[in-house]
Amino acid sequence: MTEARIPSPGRTPSAVDTVADTYLDDWVALDPMIATYLGIPGHDAEMPDLSPDWLAARSDLRRGTLAALSAAEPTDANDRVTVAALREALTVEEGLRALGAEESDLKNIASPAQTIRDIFDLTPTATADDWATVATRLGAVPTAMAGYLESLRFAAARGDVSARRQVEAVLTQSEGNIGADGFFATLARNAAPADGSELPTSVRTDLERNAAGAAQAYEQLSAFLRDELLPQAPTKDAVGSERYALWSRYSVGARIDLAESYAWGQDELARITELMSQTAERIKPGAATREAMDYLDHDPGRKLAGTDALKAWMQGKSDEAVAGLAGTHFDIPEPIRRLECKIAPTQQGGIYYTGPSDDLVSRPGQMWWSVPKGVTEFATWRELTTVYHEGVPGHHLQIAQTMYRRDLLNRWRRLASWTSGHGEGWALYAERLMADLGFLDDPADYLGMLDSQSLRAARVVLDIGIHCEFEAPAEVGGGAWTYDKAWDFLSAHVATAEGFRRFELDRYLGWPGQAPAYKIGERFWLQLRDDVRAKQGDAFDLKTFHRTALDVGSVSLDVLRSAVLGEFN
Repeated sequence: MTEARIPSPGRTPSAVDTVADTYLDDWVALDPMIATYLGIPGHDAEMPDLSPDWLAARSDLRRGTLAALSAAEPTDANDRVTVAALREALTVEEGLRALGAEESDLKNIASPAQTIRDIFDLTPTATADDWATVATRLGAVPTAMAGYLESLRFAAARGDVSARRQVEAVLTQSEGNIGADGFFATLARNAAPADGSELPTSVRTDLERNAAGAAQAYEQLSAFLRDELLPQAPTKDAVGSERYALWSRYSVGARIDLAESYAWGQDELARITELMSQTAERIKPGAATREAMDYLDHDPGRKLAGTDALKAWMQGKSDEAVAGLAGTHFDIPEPIRRLECKIAPTQQGGIYYTGPSDDLVSRPGQMWWSVPKGVTEFATWRELTTVYHEGVPGHHLQIAQTMYRRDLLNRWRRLASWTSGHGEGWALYAERLMADLGFLDDPADYLGMLDSQSLRAARVVLDIGIHCEFEAPAEVGGGAWTYDKAWDFLSAHVATAEGFRRFELDRYLGWPGQAPAYKIGERFWLQLRDDVRAKQGDAFDLKTFHRTALDVGSVSLDVLRSAVLGEFN
């Protein structure tokens, strides 16, 4: 049954394909968390080493792959895309390593401090055997954490330490993984197979023992951060324009004019602010934008009570989008029309997507909502656009369709090639497209989309401005950026809870270049669409454009542009 649902490989592997796929195999062997994230079986009981020697081995793998790419002869345009995409990815990663970014990686999101814990959200738990695997992986957490601490100490010895704000943020996060009510203890306590059967005593014993060891590893992380790293952490958040340029290239997937992008971000934010004002007038005549939002927040017809209702609403809206778009505006293959909406076990806030397993069957694409503690009501007008961003036609269509295209793409292109500017840019483009297609005609839902756009445009201004130390906008007094100016700017343009805004601002300060990739990536997608339309004239077809572009995979934006415009032919 499984084989019938998955397309048979239609592409004979070339020498370039072999280089790319060998790199993927060697990468997941080094980093089992990547294997789990990508849905590649066989590594769910393992954890990576994360020590300086392990990071050096990753670098050796990258450099060896670059040499192999140079020696492999491309046979067609597809090969040339792979060479360009893989070379760009590995070259930029080596550049970041040269900056000291690998060993010192510590921030409030997407660093080992989070991924060591987060991988248990994706580790299978359906059967007793799965839980035995979870127990084994929990037992490997202390070794992984020890390697991570060794890398942080190695970096600190040469002066590479994350800013104080990031160290403090991770200290706070670590508390959620420690103690009887912490993540690991709760995971072990609530362990149960999906069929409701009892776990074997030996498995439960292993879970409880190893969960305690994992929690202790986070106690060690907390002690290290508090006693060793915090006293060394600099107070300055900005990384400077030279370092920022490489971080931006890594996340955006293109070299951009940072000064021009900073100015464009301010203009784009002003455009969105005016649209929000006009839309607020449609919702409640005479009301300012924030007044209209408050009105919607208190509308009982636009509220959900409890996470069960939230999950059901997400699933319903996702299913409606798939049914409404398949065969009309998008080609959506049958095996990827399944998207599972879930409430995340964490309570840190935010919505995110994880892709399906490689077989497209054992694990579907999943949309996760991490509901903060104490939040029991949800405003649908704010979040419909997010369902489209994370689901269809956003990340799920983009990622799952790429995985489906085994007749066209090698395994690295299908499973592991990812650039934020491409991926997040597409998802933001998808939100805007759904408005164009009539799915957000309700002014309230449209205001929710604009509110999302406002956040992403504000990120461009804040992230580039702070790190490149450009002059702050006049609305916050001009001059040099400070934390208080950044906070006032974000608060003026983002109507969310204070905790979310604090987390967001810390994210921009600690992960330079990533947050602007959403809006800059969307700008790129819109420009590419216009360029293809101008080239094709009356022959332009939107569905064909989407299919052609997504079939390239999540490569860097510069490579995507060349591929779609036929420059590799």
